[in-house]
Amino acid sequence: MAARLPLMSLCAALLLGACVIGGARAPVPTGAQDFADFCAGCHGVSGKGDGEMAAGLARRPADLTLLARRNGGTFPTTQVMAKIWGYTGGRGAGVMPNFGPLLDGDLVPYDGGDGILTPTPVRLVQIAEHLKTLQTR
Repeated sequence: MAARLPLMSLCAALLLGACVIGGARAPVPTGAQDFADFCAGCHGVSGKGDGEMAAGLARRPADLTLLARRNGGTFPTTQVMAKIWGYTGGRGAGVMPNFGPLLDGDLVPYDGGDGILTPTPVRLVQIAEHLKTLQTR
């Protein structure tokens, strides 16, 4: 029995290690990475609406650097996240694709200004935070 204990301990350690390795997740992309992957094609790297695909669209993509300026100097985080996610507020589908399913995943608590923490996909919050950095003064 004493000789089996080290062998059983070794097996248990190997199995536990395999669970940790197998359970490891891929890193979550940053907001800048997701913006480059999903948004820059139309909105451009700088967010000005001058992406490579913009010329082929019926309507020019929005200049995302002016969102705060057009909202009285305050970045409209909740509205921006709703637009990215695909919520139209009853106005029907717009030109912009619904990116919600692509950004689904881990949730973080987000306060949209009403004091209520709402579970929100971390990647959606990160894109909104990245867009804040693109704002012109």
